[in-house]
Amino acid sequence: RLQKLKEMFLSKFGTAPKFYVRAPGRVNLIGEHIDYCGYAVLPMAIEQDILIAVEPVKSQVVQLANTNSLYLDFSTNVNNIQINKTKPQWHNYFLCGLKGIQEHFGLNNPTGMNCLLDGTIPPSSGLSSSSALVCCAGLVTLKANGKTLSKVELAEICTKSERYIGTEGGGMDQSISFLAEEGTAKLIEFSPLRATDVKLPSGAAFVIANSCVEMNKAATSHYNIRVMECRLATKLLSKSKGLDWKKMLRLHDVQTRLGVSLAEMLTVVEEVLHPEPYSIEEISKCLGISLEELRSQILSQNTQDVSTFKLYQRAKHVYSEAARVLEFKKICNEAPADAIQLLGELMNQSHISCREMYECSCPELDRLVDICLQFGAIGSRLTGAGWGGCTVSMVPTDKLNTFVKNIKKAYYQTDVQRLALEKNSLFATKPGSGALVFVEA
Repeated sequence: RLQKLKEMFLSKFGTAPKFYVRAPGRVNLIGEHIDYCGYAVLPMAIEQDILIAVEPVKSQVVQLANTNSLYLDFSTNVNNIQINKTKPQWHNYFLCGLKGIQEHFGLNNPTGMNCLLDGTIPPSSGLSSSSALVCCAGLVTLKANGKTLSKVELAEICTKSERYIGTEGGGMDQSISFLAEEGTAKLIEFSPLRATDVKLPSGAAFVIANSCVEMNKAATSHYNIRVMECRLATKLLSKSKGLDWKKMLRLHDVQTRLGVSLAEMLTVVEEVLHPEPYSIEEISKCLGISLEELRSQILSQNTQDVSTFKLYQRAKHVYSEAARVLEFKKICNEAPADAIQLLGELMNQSHISCREMYECSCPELDRLVDICLQFGAIGSRLTGAGWGGCTVSMVPTDKLNTFVKNIKKAYYQTDVQRLALEKNSLFATKPGSGALVFVEA
């Protein structure tokens, strides 16, 4: 693949690349939509990745090209980075990583570059192709400008810089992209960012299946509305408990300040919040602020016209999912005889909560989960933001081949469009390694 990329680079730019950078996609085994609430998640890197061949140049121009002809070439002056939030095109994700590093170091005259990108992560599939691209671009810019940072610092910068495109993400994708190690999943905790190895049971394989429904986080408001619903739930829970609600941003902060367990937080949610949706007027009344203040001081720009919010359901999902992550890690560490069964149950509960409480599933994902469970998966759930994208299923290793055959038949071969995408849509994966730089010898 490197050789092929090198040849394409030569024919495109007339010179050879000086170095290559790779950043992997990821699958989240459990812990959906809780990283931006401050809670730990449990992903692993996959083998599919973004690979960029790079040659630093004297001019102050970045030229971007893609091995996939669907993605158009792009070039810009490095001193004038404009990121278009309205159209999340591929080059804008590269520019996020570039801009993040430039701003971190205050680079006045950053190096120009010729870059050729090759990606094997299915796009808009919930396997983090966009974050892998941001991370790859960050590492490319770092290396081209002769700077160094730790993996943790890189992950934190790339998390912040991806927000230039308008996604209010939480940091899981960027963290696993840099901190992953081959052969182990990771428990990723935030503030401060740290990663702990989680050894997965040896008798199980993890199979990713793409629903073939594309979901682009940045192009839809679903994702950002959920972030705001969690923020508003944080404010209402804090106020009801006499905390300084103006300073509280994440559901994790409420638990920390109250000093109670996740189970106790679920009880607090039951006591304080009602299951019916909250109107924006009711929220401003509860907080004792004007609608104008609520919109301008609490809501993000792209959620200011939303009129109702579901706070009870979102908070319930977050606190129960955070508990499932810790339970999953505990089972992996203790490795009881029925570990696979127990982990499978947690994955199934997670999917039900994503479907019913967080409402981030879709009919195709639900059908795919049902098919996977029917054909021998012990646990199956949506992974990634949801509303399309992939499922991850835990399958006993001795049943893997029959499982894959049956899923092909039941889900992909019944639909012409899915059949066309099947080759990149269904695969077993092992925990892969994190981002790397290769230098031309």
